[in-house]
Amino acid sequence: MSSVLITGASSGIGAATARHLHGRGFRVFGTSRSVASADRDSGVEWIVMDVCDEDSVRKGVAEVLAATPRLDALVCNAGYGIFGSVEEVTIEHAQQQLDTNFFGVLRTLRAVLPHMRDAGAGRIAIVGSLSGRAPIPFQAHYSASKAAVDNLALALRNEVRPHGIHVSLVEPGDIDTPFNDAMSWGEGSGSPYGERIRRCEQVVRESLAKAPGPEHVARAIERALTARRPRVRYTVGADSILVPVGRRLLPDWLTLSLIRSHFKI
Repeated sequence: MSSVLITGASSGIGAATARHLHGRGFRVFGTSRSVASADRDSGVEWIVMDVCDEDSVRKGVAEVLAATPRLDALVCNAGYGIFGSVEEVTIEHAQQQLDTNFFGVLRTLRAVLPHMRDAGAGRIAIVGSLSGRAPIPFQAHYSASKAAVDNLALALRNEVRPHGIHVSLVEPGDIDTPFNDAMSWGEGSGSPYGERIRRCEQVVRESLAKAPGPEHVARAIERALTARRPRVRYTVGADSILVPVGRRLLPDWLTLSLIRSHFKI
């Protein structure tokens, strides 16, 4: 039985992936900052871990390695989003965004990689976002964190290739999860960007009604962890073709114009 560690496994994409992989025969270790909020009936073995705390990450990974002879796979999924203009989101909130979405991935990788390297094998799926390639207005900080994860994943893939470790980036587009419910949207009241922020937020919220569920991402993650030759990227969602093709073929000015049109700003 292959073992897998999934960060941010108590809800959304992480929870769907934990259930899916458990159903496919994986021994699943799921992390959450509060195990009390985790689904105890999912078959997941829960680990308390805060990806923003290096000691917590080290202790969590050590707990997993004490429970299993080796860790075969890692899914870096923990993350959240903030919504607001570049001008108005505080530096503190921007730093918190990067600390979870980028440095949280980095802390987890640094804790797990030595063990995979010693074993001479391992699979890593890092959950990014198509917003890392087509940044969302008034979600610049989230988009920037995912662009950073994109480059981290690709550089890491080359670094660890000789050690038998395969790294893939999983890029969801719009996915219907509680992620957006938990997002810090900001008020926009009194903001010089107020009306455009509200229109953009409305587009984002309305898109969820048409978006696929997190199980689609879970299946992509399974492919990344089990394929004989895992791909560099696995895109998921209705925009999974449009965004990559558009970024390859269209000039930046046209891409930005299309983004403005889509989000009605």
